[in-house]
This record gives sequence, structure tokens and C-alpha cells, in this order.
Amino acid sequence: MALRGAAAVVRLASLRPAAAAAGRTRPAADCVVGAAAVTRGGGGPAGARSVATTPAASAAAAAPPSSGPFRPTDAATVTAAAATVTTASAAGGGVGGSSRSVSTSATSKAAAGGVAAKRNATPFLTGTRLDPSESFLTGANATVLEDMYERYLVDPSKVHPSWVAFFRNLEADVPPGEAVAVRRANRNTFSNIPSTMTEGKDLFQVSEDTIKLMSMIRAFRHRGHLVADLDPLRIDEDSVANVLVPYKTRQELEPSYYGFTEADMDREFVVSGELPGPPVRKLREVVDMLRTVYLGTVGYEYRHMLSKEEKVWLASHVEAARQPVLAPDEKKTVLRDLADSELFEAFLAVKHATAKRFGMEGAEAVLPGLQAMVEHGSDLGIENVVVGMPHRGRLNVLANLVHKPLDQIFHEFTPHEDPDNETYLGSGDVKYHLGTSQTRSMRNGRSVHFSLMANPSHLEAVDPVVVGKTRAKQFFLGDTERKRTMGLLLHGDASFAGQGVVAETLELSDLRDYTTGGTIHVIVNNQIGFTTDPRYARSSPYPTDVGKLVGVPIFHVNGDDVEAVVRVCKLAMEYRQRFNKDVIVDVFCYRRHGHNELDQPMFTQPLMYQKIKTHPTPFKVYSDQLLAEGVITEEELKEMKDEVMGKLSEKFANAKDWKPRDKDWLASHWEGFKTPMDISSVQMTGVSEEKLQELGSALTRVPPNFKMHPQLKKIINDRRKHIELGEGIDWATAESLAFASLLDEGTSVRLSGQDSERGTFSQRHSVWHDQSVEKVYVPLNNLGPNQAAMQVCNSNLSEMAVLGFEVGFSLESPKSLVLWEAQFGDFVNGAQVIIDTFISAGERKWRRQSGITLLLPHGYEGQGPEHSSSRMERFLQSCDDDEDVVPPMDAEVRQQIQNINWQVVNASTPANYFHVLRRQVHRDFRKPLVIITPKSLLRHPSCRSDMSEFVAGKFRRLIPEESSAVTDKPENVRKLVFCSGKVYYNLMQERLKRKQTDIAIARVEQLAPFPFDLVAEEVRKYPGAQLVWTQEESKNMGAWSYVKPRFQTAIRHFSDGADDRLVSYIGREPSAAPATGNPMVHKEEQDALVNESLA
Repeated sequence: MALRGAAAVVRLASLRPAAAAAGRTRPAADCVVGAAAVTRGGGGPAGARSVATTPAASAAAAAPPSSGPFRPTDAATVTAAAATVTTASAAGGGVGGSSRSVSTSATSKAAAGGVAAKRNATPFLTGTRLDPSESFLTGANATVLEDMYERYLVDPSKVHPSWVAFFRNLEADVPPGEAVAVRRANRNTFSNIPSTMTEGKDLFQVSEDTIKLMSMIRAFRHRGHLVADLDPLRIDEDSVANVLVPYKTRQELEPSYYGFTEADMDREFVVSGELPGPPVRKLREVVDMLRTVYLGTVGYEYRHMLSKEEKVWLASHVEAARQPVLAPDEKKTVLRDLADSELFEAFLAVKHATAKRFGMEGAEAVLPGLQAMVEHGSDLGIENVVVGMPHRGRLNVLANLVHKPLDQIFHEFTPHEDPDNETYLGSGDVKYHLGTSQTRSMRNGRSVHFSLMANPSHLEAVDPVVVGKTRAKQFFLGDTERKRTMGLLLHGDASFAGQGVVAETLELSDLRDYTTGGTIHVIVNNQIGFTTDPRYARSSPYPTDVGKLVGVPIFHVNGDDVEAVVRVCKLAMEYRQRFNKDVIVDVFCYRRHGHNELDQPMFTQPLMYQKIKTHPTPFKVYSDQLLAEGVITEEELKEMKDEVMGKLSEKFANAKDWKPRDKDWLASHWEGFKTPMDISSVQMTGVSEEKLQELGSALTRVPPNFKMHPQLKKIINDRRKHIELGEGIDWATAESLAFASLLDEGTSVRLSGQDSERGTFSQRHSVWHDQSVEKVYVPLNNLGPNQAAMQVCNSNLSEMAVLGFEVGFSLESPKSLVLWEAQFGDFVNGAQVIIDTFISAGERKWRRQSGITLLLPHGYEGQGPEHSSSRMERFLQSCDDDEDVVPPMDAEVRQQIQNINWQVVNASTPANYFHVLRRQVHRDFRKPLVIITPKSLLRHPSCRSDMSEFVAGKFRRLIPEESSAVTDKPENVRKLVFCSGKVYYNLMQERLKRKQTDIAIARVEQLAPFPFDLVAEEVRKYPGAQLVWTQEESKNMGAWSYVKPRFQTAIRHFSDGADDRLVSYIGREPSAAPATGNPMVHKEEQDALVNESLA
């Protein structure tokens, strides 16, 4: 029933049947109001709304019906047919600017052909001969046409001139599609726009001005922060070369740059959909709002973000017509927080004038901001906050945010007055590195638990540790939505821009296995490093620009405007809770003293510190403001100060009697775990064969309808066969059984590292990938209904941040085995700061136990200097056991592992690897474990274990010579070779080849702490043997430097000095590089050390 020609259109009898045939898919009011079709304008940068009052606009609004004879062939055609219109303002209907001109067309091939739609200049509709430009005559619009035509017949002046032109064209037999077109020359004459918008301008000029307004709004949003009033000292105003704010940037924020004059300021523009609030505003109102929001004491930097939803949400908050204003009581609360912050520093400056404390002077406004942030967060569901921060302001945050007891803080300034200080402090750390765990009540009555992490002087190293501990808290609390526990990181400006671990940590923020639902970063922006100006310390305008790597919002704020600091801190919390993403608050402030209170900053920043000397403190600035506003009186102000100082004096007097509490040592999760002062008995780690068979069956079970890779299927079948036979179990199978047994017992396991799911050497295969569909299967998470969770995580290509993350995870609870695996052991030095400061020395400094386990692939196999060595010598050199002292070694009293800082193991059998993993959990204390793991041994036919070795006993610290051909005649043994790890198999293979029975080989499986007793026992077996140590590593590397003195101590101690044999070295010569890259040289070196050992 297609309509053809003007006569058929104008006759009501013809219009009605066409409408009935097409079907009315929506009410006429949805298409047009009168003759108005509302369309989304696109002429301006952000698309202001325009109202089209023309037949052309009706055509644009009318989509073809979804069924019936006019059904298009595909979605592309629907879009094209509905969008073939000219600009709505072509008929004079644009309000406040022109609507976007749309002329999009597409055709499609037959659906059965499966060919993508091809664009064509002319769309078409199947099942009809109706011209595409006439499609607006169908459906509900036909009713509107009838109504408009009836009005036109009664009185043409009662309808818009565009309708008059349309119907006259039809009466002149012009085809409906052409009757819609209006000559451009007449476009600007069809305007009923109010004079307050036009001021004598035609519609085209109004549209052009609207576009310019949108450009100005965009400039404020994108670059307003560069001109905002952020610096309390206004240093940039005196700068000769202010690179932060180019001249053009300032120009772009002036209306005159866009051609607006004072005469335009009271003109009205349509800003609906672009700015919150009234849809029509005067230019003056818009400019005033933009200047207030973007050029005030807060610089909002968020337009770089990818998410439109997030940008719209932020804009709606910061550009709201009514910004939240603090009530008088709220202002007094903020002032009290400022008083607590400033007077705390002033009190310490008097009581400990010569002590370094790295105070918060100049940045006191950060404290009220943090208070408001956390309290607001508690209203939004936050229950736990894990805090990491540098030394600057740390004591203030501990005292006033976390509520660490003041008497304890004051006590730490003079720990020598406490006779038990060695028990409390351990080896100790400076007071501004110490952390705490505390639950406090907020002013709103809610409780929040704070964990402020101890940290080293290596700035930003604590960042990933905080994030990891946060993730662990969420894991153990079941906080899967990540709304109850969050990380809070405070940074210095120089370190945030300069330390690479910041970028590494940010990159973890949105990764599946590492996200915490958003960390809030607060930068205490001193505008200086130690003595280095920002212009020489970074290449970007702000220290926060690294945050743009992951598209997070950044709020810069003037630290002298404490109310603005409070406002953006609360906004940051709202953003974090809503979008589960990181957010940065950059508080511009200053450092009233030098790097510390004893430093002289005038040497390097004389002009800056001349300003600081005369600049009022934030407390002074805000108290003067509230006095002027009449919020407080002088008497109330004095009373507030006296109250704060009185509390500080009282706690200071009590500090000399302060005593540590048990929970200073271990958090609640660690209740029942032992300190180095308590003896922990040795635990058995074997598992029954029945249980191992059950777990092995589950580990090798392939789910139905799962298409496995053929090679992987063979690997899994081999594992099943060896488990069922109870023999020939390889390294990866032993690891899986260890993990499975722990999971079955209720201990969760988390393995993290680069390519850890499959394994660098394609050995693990803990995650199976279906070969036909996007589906994975994790056998370790399919053992049984009551098992604990297995987390195996492919990390990003980072060592420092990922290892730091796992250290943080391990600190939260002992009820999990947490492992980090290096892709190759050689790459572990990329995380050296974490190893040295948190793993090696963490317990000694901060009295916090960690069971973090490092898996470091190691072995000399001709793969060059960067794929051979895990640098075990560095771990051994950091061991704090005494090489000249043999501790009590009887099993009932042995505390050797408890008293060392970490364990270093080089296991040589799958079964021993199985036991050392289980031992790490099956003890009532925690200690870091470094495992030197193999590469070629993963598939070595001799590196296999029988099921009986998994069932019985425990980890073997030393494996003695086990060949009866050797042990039956110990008097014939002329050489006892001690070794560790892979080289044992090289020696054994050659000894078997030579059929030698006069050389014994013993494997030291636990290098640290050293097995003095077992070494001495092995030496006693062969009184006439020469003693040697053989290693693959160069003489200045490997274990030699560590084991040499301990061998001699063991022999001397257990023989009462009677045995004076010395242990000699066999191995590679000293070298700067760990290994050669020449395969031929490698073979020559390897053959030489084997031959010398067996000579």
C-alpha cells in the first residue's frame, strides 16, 4: 500500500490506510509535539539539545516500523533509513544552535549470505516501493500529518511556515521526499527563537555562537586546572618561565577568545545536556560557574578518562549549581582537626627539639581531609582501611587519624627508658617507619579498623604491599564487591613522579587477580623533593601525571583551603565506592622546615623559604576565616587550643610508664602463632596414600564436553598413570599434590607470577583452556565441596610490584600459602627493594611475620648469563645466623628456623619439594621461604619420586649418600662430595657411567639455616674421605661463601676439634657474569667440574 505522488499523500483517505498498513509502533507524541521532534543536537562539542519544528525533523524522528511491509533487511538499514534527513534547523526549528546534520545510509546483503552490510548512498526498504525519503509518512507520523493538514486547510497561519511550504509543494505534485527539502537560502528566515538568544542574529550565527560556547566549556574542563588557584605560596606568579600555564591556555579561558563581548554576556544559550541545572542559561551565568568550579582552589583533571559515564558523573558533581556548604558545626569539627594536627607538631617541636620527626607542618590540611574521607567512607560501607605512607606526617597520621595511643608514640622517642625495649622493638626501626593496627570509632558512631603498614625509607616501596594486604583482607572477609575494605596511600610529590613502582602498582589496579576495587592516593605536594625543584625532578606539569596511564581522575587542591580539601577527599571516596577505581587527590602545600627539622632549606631554596617564613599556617588561615564569619569566638578558639595541649601534656607524662601489649606483636588472625621466644615443635608433613590417590584422581579428571589440547591430554594422562602406579611422580605433579592436599585441609593457596598458570617451562598447566570455546577449567578448584580456594594468577610483567603485592597478601593471615614465582630466577633482582626491606628484614624491624614463598628457577644449562642464576648467594649473604655458632640441634629444642630471618632451600627431588611446601604451612609460626627451583629437572627421568616418599615423614634437610654400593663400605670412600640441586644429577650420571663406588655424594637440601648436625653426621661416616663442595655457579656466587665456614664449624663442633679436615671448592672460576653465553664454553666448564669432583 505504498503511497505515490502528492495527491495520495494529501488526501486523508489515502493517509489513514497507509498508516494502518504500516502499524503504529509508538504514540504520535513520541515522534513530534505538534510539529516538533526533539533530536539530540551535535553541532556543539557536547551536543546541546535542539528542537526541530519541521517536517524534516519529523522524518528524522520516525524510525521504520519493526514489522510489516516496511521491515528493513538488517539493523544497518534501519539506522540508515531513519537517519536520512537534513539538519533539523533547516526548517528554522533549531533552538540555541543547529542540530547535527545526518545523512547516513547503508545497504546489506541477504542475511543468508553472511556478508557484512555495504554502505550505499541510497538506503532502501524491502517489501515496498516507497522512496526512503517518504518513510516518515508511515506509522504514527501519519496521524500527525493528518492533524497538521487539517489545521493548514482551516488556516495556514495556524501552522509553522515550514508546514505551509510542505503542503503547498504537495499540492503542486512535488514528490513527498522533495517536498521536505527547504532551500538553504530560506533556512535562517524560519526562526521563532526568543530575542534573548538572538540579539538580531540569524539562526546560523546563533548556532555558531553555541558551538563556540561549547568549545569554551571544553577548554575550562580540560585546561582549567592549569590556571586554578592551587599554590598557597603562589610561587608560579613570580616565575619568569611559567611552563605550567602557557599564555594561550589563559586566553582560551576568556570569553573574548571566542568572540564574545560584554554585550553578549546576558544572551541566553541552550545548555541542556551539557551542563547540569537549568536548560537555558545566560552566558554570564555559564562563565561565572566555570570560573568558580575550574579556576578556584580545586583543579579538576578528569577529561582524559575513557569512561563517559564516569566523566558525566564527576561533571554533575563538580558543576552542580549548589555546591555543598559546611554547616557551622562541621566547620568547627574541621577546625578541631586542624588544631590536633598543628598543635601535635608544635608540641613535639618543644619536647624533642633535636629529634627528627618529619612533621606535617605546611600540610596540616591533609589531616582533616583524611578524617572526612574515612568518615564519609564509613557511611558508604567502608569498615577497613589499609594505609601506606612515607615518613613525612606519619606520626601525625598515627596519632590523629589511626588513633595510635599518644603515650606509645611519645614513648618511642625515648625507648631506652624501657627495660623491655629489646623485646618490644626487636632490632628496631626509627619511629617514623613504624606501623600499627587499630580500631577506632568515627564521629558518626561507626567503627573503622586501620592497618598502617610499617615501611622502609625506600619511598613508594610500600605501595604494592598495601594493595596486596587490602586484597587479602577482602579475600578473607568475603568482600567480593570490594566495598568494605580499601587501600589508602599517601605519597610525596617527588617520589610519586620519580619511583617506577608507582606506575607498576597503578597497573595492577584493574587486573582481575590484583584489583582491590580502587585505592585512594593522597599526594602531600611539598612542591619540592629533598632539595630539588620540581622543574628538575619531572618532565610533566604535575607529579600526578603518571596516574593518566590508567585513566584515573585527579583532583588538585590548595592546601590553604581546608574546606576544599575536605570536599575533594569526600568526592574521592564517593567515586571510589561507586566505580571501584583508583583516584588521586593532589594537595598543594609546602614544607615549613627542610627535609627534616634539622635540615637547612635556605641553602637551596632561599626565595621559597622566605615566603614560607611569613606565610600563615593553615590553622591560622582557617581560624581567621571562621572568626570573620562569626562561626567561633576568640574565647572558643583559645579553649580549643588549651584542650588539645592539655591532652598532649597528659599523654606525654604517661609515656614513661607505657608497656607493650600482646597485639603489638601479632594481629587477631595470628592468634596462637608463636614468636621466636616460644619453641615450635617439628611437624610431620606426609599424607596418606589413599588421600593422595583421591586427590590425584580429581587433579586428572577431565570435565565432560571439554576439548583439551592433545599434548596437554597426554601430559595429564601420564600424571594419572604415575599417581595410580605410585611411582615416577615428577616435579609438577608433586607440586599439584602439595597444593591439593593443603586445599583439602582448608588452607587456601595463592600462586602468582609471570605465566604461572601454565608455567614458564610448560610444566604446571594449572589452568586448562578449552580448544573450541572460550572456557577454562582449574582442577585445583574442583577437588571437593569443602576445599579452600586456589588462586593461580598470571601477573603483569613486573617483579617489584607483584612481589610486594604478594608480601602484603601474606602479612594479613597465616591461613594461606602465598607464593611468588619468577619467570626466571635471574629476574628476581627486579624486586630487590622488596626482598631487602620487607622479606629479609621485615620481621626484625617491625615484628610482623610473613610466610611468603619465592620460587626461583635456577640452573646452569647453557642459556646465558640472564637465564641461569637466581643469585642464591644474595639470599644466603643476608641470612642472620652466625657461621661460628652451632645452635641447639635436638628436635625437641631446635629453634633454628624460628631464629633465622628466612629459609633458603634447593630441593633436588619432587617429594622433598612436596614436603617443604607443606612444612611452610604446617607449623605454628611463619618465616619467608626461598626455593631454588629447577628447569631441566622438571622432565629429567631420574628426578622422580615414589608415592611412599610423599606418605612418610617430613622434609629432609640433607639427603645422604643412598647407594648401598657406597655406604656398605664407608672405609673405601676416598672422597665425600657435598652439593645442592641440579648438579647432583650430573655427578650421579657420570659416577654411574664410570661405575665408581669410592665416592659418596650428599645433597644439602636446606642451605639456610645450615644443617650442622646432619652435615657432621655424614662426615663421621667417612673418616678417611676428602671433603669437597661442588657447585655449578662461579666461586664468587652460589652457596660456597655461605657453606664454607659453616662446614668447618660443624666438623669442629661435633668432633670436639678432633677432625681437622677442610672442605675444598670445586666449580667455576670467579666471574662478573653469572654464566657464559657460549654453549661450547658452558659444556667445557660443566665437564671440568664434574670430572674434578669424581677424580
